Amino acid sequence: MNCRPRSTRRSWPTGTRQSWGWPALNTLVHRVAVLSKAHQLAKENNPCGDALVRELLGRTRRAYAQRGARAHKQRALTKDPLQAVLATCDDTLRGKRDRALLLFAWASGGRRRSEVAGATFENLRRVNPHACAIAYVYTLGHSKTNQTGAERPEDVKPLVGSAALAMQAWLAASGIKEGALFRRIRKGGHLGEPLAPAAVRDIVKERCVLAGVEGDFSAHSLRAGFVTESGRQAMSLPETMAMTGHHSVTTVMGYFRAESSLGSKASRMLDDE
Repeated sequence: MNCRPRSTRRSWPTGTRQSWGWPALNTLVHRVAVLSKAHQLAKENNPCGDALVRELLGRTRRAYAQRGARAHKQRALTKDPLQAVLATCDDTLRGKRDRALLLFAWASGGRRRSEVAGATFENLRRVNPHACAIAYVYTLGHSKTNQTGAERPEDVKPLVGSAALAMQAWLAASGIKEGALFRRIRKGGHLGEPLAPAAVRDIVKERCVLAGVEGDFSAHSLRAGFVTESGRQAMSLPETMAMTGHHSVTTVMGYFRAESSLGSKASRMLDDE
């Protein structure tokens, strides 16, 4: 007979929170958004849109702010750290894929990971194929802001310079002529199935580690980095929004990190002579 006392340690189901306490503000807001969307899809009365719920969320944000808690934002992968990350991509098939993927996502306006994973050869078109300079345009299909996949002029994104060259090298090495642009690479250099959105995140994280770039990076860091770098280089807001696809100025301004204002003349008025 086993007389050992049973362990009192709690066994937590996979994917559940493993400590008590307040969830992150982002988690709360996301859960409310998911519940709201579920009610909309079910064509039921949406309690999340009630004025009392909105007021409660407002109070919750203020309470988190008073505790010094802020919504978590991934670090922006701006030009300099991105160059360091790209330097880790060698001439192997995997290196060419990752270089083309990173530059495609960043240079075409900071594409979301779902857009990168869903990118297809059919939506990529070589521009002026007889010209010396390599250039492409990519037409976004289904996206967060275009759920129906309707053809819209604003969904055509340029791919030029180093991004175009990287894409050309990847297509030549992989032999891709149709279907997904970015795919898994199996042993022996064989192409596998299309990358999942989570794989795009993993590539960004792994390359940042290889480059020794410190910080909490994810696939979203490419989008945040593009907008932040636009601010650093004083690109116009309309031009930036045309590339990213944002419709809300408020949303775009939320991506600008404090570092993007370091070159502002307004921040140096005391030192200007």
